[in-house]
Amino acid sequence: MKLGVHVSNFTWPAGPTGIAGDLTAVAEAAEDQGFTMLSVMDHVWQIGHIGPPEHDMLEAYTTLGYLAARTSRIRLLGWVTAVVYRAPGLLAKAVTTLDVLSEGRAWLGIGAAWNEEEARGLGLFFPPTAERFERLEEGRQ
Repeated sequence: MKLGVHVSNFTWPAGPTGIAGDLTAVAEAAEDQGFTMLSVMDHVWQIGHIGPPEHDMLEAYTTLGYLAARTSRIRLLGWVTAVVYRAPGLLAKAVTTLDVLSEGRAWLGIGAAWNEEEARGLGLFFPPTAERFERLEEGRQ
C-alpha cells in the first residue's frame, strides 16, 4: 500500500513567517516516514469546510517547487487543479517545469472546477458545467 500526505491548511501556530519552516518539517517528515506522495490544494484562499477565506493559503505550484527543492524522493501533486484557472499551455508549462526540477516527481491532478466564488474572485470566467468538462477533456490531452 502506498500512502500520501495532503496539506490543506497553512494556518499554523508560528504564523505566516513560520510557514516555510513548518512546511519543510512536514515534507521532510513525510519523506522520512516513507510516504510516497505530498500534495497541496490548488486554491487561492481557504475553502469553507476547512477554514475561513482569510486563513493562510499558498499558491500550489510555487509551493510544490519549494517542496521539490527540500525533498528528493516523494512525489508532488497539486490537488486538484481547476482546468478553468489557467490556460492549458500555462498549466502544462508549470507542471512540466516542476517535473524537470523535481527530477520526475511531479503529478498532475486536474478537475473540471467547482468553486465558482473563487473563480469569480480571481476575475476568471466560470463556464457552465458542460463547458468545464469539455475543457477538462481538452486539457488532459
